[in-house]
Amino acid sequence: MFNPKNLLKALPAFLILSVCAASAGAQTAKKPEDNRFTKVVLAQGVEEPMQFQIMKDGRVIYAERKGKIKVYNPATNKITVIAEFAVSTKYVSKKGEVSEGEDGMQGIILDPDYDTNHWIYVYYAPVGDVAKNTLERYTWLGKEILRDTKKTVLDVPTQREECCHVGGGMLFDKDKNLYLSTGDNTFSRASDGFSPLDERPGMSPEDSQKSSGNTNDLRGKILRIHPEANGSYTVPAGNLFAPGTPKTKPEIYTMGNRNPWRLTIDSKTGWLYWGEVGPDGSKDDFEKRGPQSYDEFNQAKKPGNYGWPYFVGDNKAYRKYDFGTKQSGELFNAEHPENHSPNSSGLTELPPATPAFIWYAKGVSTQFPLMETGGNSAVGGPIFRKADFKNAKRPFPDYYEGKWLITDWVRGWVNVVEIGENGEYKSMERFLPELRLRGPIDMKFGPEGDLYVLEYGNGYFKNNPEAELIRIEYNGGNRKPQVQATAGKTAGALPLTVALSSAGTKDFDDDDVLTYEWKVTKGGKPFKTFKTQNPSVTFSTPGIYKATLTVTDLKGSTNSKSLTVKAGNEPPVVAVTVTKGNSSFFFPNKTIAYKINVSDKEDGSLANKRIAASQVSVSANYLSEGYNMTAIAQKQQGVDATARYAAGIALIAKSDCRACHSVKDKVLGPSFIEVAKKYKNDQSAVATLSKKIKNGGSGTWGHAEMPAHPALTNNELGSIVRYILSTATPQKTQKSMPVTGTYTTTIPKGENDNGSYIFRASYTDRGTASAAALTTENLLVLRGSLLTPSQANESKEMAYNRDSTIVVVKTPGAYLKFNKVDLTNIKNIELKLLPRGRATDPPGTVEIRSGAADGKVLGNFTGSYVGLNTLRIPVTGAEGKEDLYIVFTGNPARLNGVKFNNE
Repeated sequence: MFNPKNLLKALPAFLILSVCAASAGAQTAKKPEDNRFTKVVLAQGVEEPMQFQIMKDGRVIYAERKGKIKVYNPATNKITVIAEFAVSTKYVSKKGEVSEGEDGMQGIILDPDYDTNHWIYVYYAPVGDVAKNTLERYTWLGKEILRDTKKTVLDVPTQREECCHVGGGMLFDKDKNLYLSTGDNTFSRASDGFSPLDERPGMSPEDSQKSSGNTNDLRGKILRIHPEANGSYTVPAGNLFAPGTPKTKPEIYTMGNRNPWRLTIDSKTGWLYWGEVGPDGSKDDFEKRGPQSYDEFNQAKKPGNYGWPYFVGDNKAYRKYDFGTKQSGELFNAEHPENHSPNSSGLTELPPATPAFIWYAKGVSTQFPLMETGGNSAVGGPIFRKADFKNAKRPFPDYYEGKWLITDWVRGWVNVVEIGENGEYKSMERFLPELRLRGPIDMKFGPEGDLYVLEYGNGYFKNNPEAELIRIEYNGGNRKPQVQATAGKTAGALPLTVALSSAGTKDFDDDDVLTYEWKVTKGGKPFKTFKTQNPSVTFSTPGIYKATLTVTDLKGSTNSKSLTVKAGNEPPVVAVTVTKGNSSFFFPNKTIAYKINVSDKEDGSLANKRIAASQVSVSANYLSEGYNMTAIAQKQQGVDATARYAAGIALIAKSDCRACHSVKDKVLGPSFIEVAKKYKNDQSAVATLSKKIKNGGSGTWGHAEMPAHPALTNNELGSIVRYILSTATPQKTQKSMPVTGTYTTTIPKGENDNGSYIFRASYTDRGTASAAALTTENLLVLRGSLLTPSQANESKEMAYNRDSTIVVVKTPGAYLKFNKVDLTNIKNIELKLLPRGRATDPPGTVEIRSGAADGKVLGNFTGSYVGLNTLRIPVTGAEGKEDLYIVFTGNPARLNGVKFNNE
C-alpha cells in the first residue's frame, strides 16, 4: 500500500526543507494591509441576481430570479441576455391566496468541459401545473442559449402552496460530479420561529419532516450526481445512501438542510462547505419548543445528516410538538433521530445529526462575536488555495491560504475563517472592515485571483437600484499614491489668491519618491502649471477654475485629485452666536438669546441693512441623543423640519431594516407608513416598538418574524421609532426664525433630554455680473449637559471599557480633556461615579482646571469615593470658552458621565 512517508524518505534533504518551508510560510505569512485591496464595480442595475460563474476570459454569466440569464462582458462593459425562461415565482394557498416566493431561476453553471462540449446547466422552477424545480442542460455557443438542445437531467418535486426555501446552488468537483443544493420547501413562519413540524392532515407544507428529514425526498438536501453525455446522470459511489436502499434517494449527499446556500469545495482536502439559512425565532423556549433561530456555516468531510428540522446550530434540539393540542413532547435525540411524521415516505431511523461548523443567532454570539447582531442570512463563500490560480495576475496573498471567506446577506460583512489541518475551527477575522456589501448573494474567486461578489441589494423580490456585480482586486506590488488636494479658499473676489496644498498625500510603499504637478485649467483650457507641492495661484479674471494635482511615484504609478475654485465673488460670512446663556450646552425649558450676523463683500451686511433679514434662513432643530448629531446636521440644507429625524434615518440606513421594510411599500414586513398609521394615536408606541425592535417578535403583521437587535441602545431605538412614526404625517417646511431673538429649548414630546439643539443660519448672495451666487451656512450646536467619557476630546492614563461608556483612572495625574467648553452660568460639574473601593481606601483628589492639565484650578474635591454615586464640584473663575481638564490624583475612580449643571 502506498505510504507518502516513504516518499519523503527518498527525497533529498534540501527538497524536504523546501517543502516544509513552503508549508510553514503559508501559516506565518503576514496579513496584507487593507489598502492593497481595491473594490471595482463591474456592472450595476442587475435585477434580482442569484448565482454566477466567471469564465476564463473574464466574462461573467449570471442568473436573475425572474428568469433571465445574462452575461457581463468586461471587454465592452455591457450586459447581454442569452436566455429568458418562463419561471414560477408564485404560491397559491388552499384558500386561493397568492403570494410571492423565492422560486424562479435559481442557478446556472457551466460544464467542466465547456470549452469542448459547450454545455450549460440551469436550475429553475418552470411555469406549469406540475410543482417542481428542474435541472436542465443546454448547449451555449456564446450567444443565445440553444433552447432546442434541452436535456432534462433531474426533477425535484415540490409544493407551491406555501413559501419558501429553494436552495439552488451548484458546483462541480474534480471528478466532475455535480452538487446541487435544495431547500426544505416549507412554510416555517407559522411555527413561531421554531421548527415546522405540523403533522396535522393537510398541513404538509408546514412540516419539514416531509422534505429535510425525509430520506426518500430530494428537498432539504445537497445532492451529488454525475451528469452523462446523453443528458442523464449516474450516482457516484459514497453518497449518504447506497443505491437500492429502501425508502431512500441515492442522490442524497447531505440531508437535514433547511436552505443551503453557495457551496464550495476545498480543492486540497475535497471537503464541502456551505451557508445555511436558519429560522426566524429570537428567543429560546426549551421547556415547550426548543432553541431560538441559528444560521449556520457547515462543513462536510463526508456524507451526513445536518439535523434540520430536529436540531439547529451545534445540535441544539427541538421538542416534539403537537400543533393541534399545543402539547410538547420529548427533546429529539441527536445520536438517534427518528422521523415518525405521516408526511414522510422515508426511513424512520435517521443518521446521527452532525453539528454546525459555525452557528449564530440574532443576538450577540459568545462563540463567534464577529458575526454581529440583528437579522441574519448566511451565505457561503470560497476557500482560497493559491495552487488554483497558477499564472494569475492578482492572486490573494499566502496569508489567506486554506481560509474560508464567508458573508451574510443581511449583515453585509465578509469574515475570514481559519481552519485547522484536521478541519477544526481555529479563528475568525474581518476582511476589509470598511467594506459593507448590500445583499451579497454569491461570492467566489475569478481566474485572475480576484474576489467577485454579486450583490442582490436591500430588499426582497424587487429590482434594487444598489444591486451590482463587483470584484475586489489585490495589489501585491507597487501601490498608487493616495492623493489629497485642498485649497485655502475655494471662492472669492478678484484678485483671488489661493494657496493650494497637497498635505495628507502619502505613498504606502516607503521607498518611493513622489513628484507633484498641479495643472490649473479654465473651461478645459490650460491656465497655469506648477511643479511644486504647495503652490500659490492668483486669479485676476472671473470664472470657474479646476485645479488638478497629479502625484507620481518612483515606479511611474500616478494618481490625481481635483478641486474647483470660483473666482469673482466673495462668499458671504455667516455667524450664529449666543448673546445670553451658555454657548456649549442647552438646558431643558431654559431661554437663550441669539443673534445672526451676515456680511458679504459685494452685498453688504445685516448690520448696515443692505442685506434684509428676510433673505437669511434661520432654524432650530432638536436631534435626539444616540448619533453624531453635528455630522448629520451638516448634511441638512435649509430650514427643514425633518432634520430632527436625521438620526433615525441614518441608523436605518446602516442597519438591516431595509431588508424587510421600505417607507411606502410592503416588502417582507409592513411599510413604515403602515406602521405609523397603526400606532398614530398610541401614546406608548415609542416604548412598544422599541421593545419589539430590540427583542424581536411576530404576530402583529402576520407570521413574518422581526429579528432581535439587542446591540441597539434605547436612544438609538427611540430615534428609529420616532422617524418611522413620522412617515405618515407630511413634514411641513418650517418658517424661518428672526435673525435676532430668544428661543426656549423645549424638548419635543417623546424625545430624550440629552440630545443636541442645532441652530442653523444660511444666506445666498446675489452673485456678481461675472460670477454665480454662493451660499454660506453656519451652525451652532448646543449639546445636552451630560457627556459620556467617550465624548472627551483627549484622555491620559484612563482605561475605557469596550464601548467607552465607563472610564477608570489608571494612575495619579490622569485626566479627561473637553475642548472649548463654555462655563457661563455653570454652577458645578457633576461626576457620575460607579461604586468601588472600601472604607479603608485612601482618599482621592479631583481638580477642574482650564487651559492645561496644570492650568488654573476652577474647582476641586478631596476625599473618599466610597458610597458616592455622584460627586458635585463647584466651579468658579471661568473666562469664556476654554479647554477643560478633569484631573485625578490619589485613589483611582470609575465614572460613566460628566454633567454640567446650571443650578
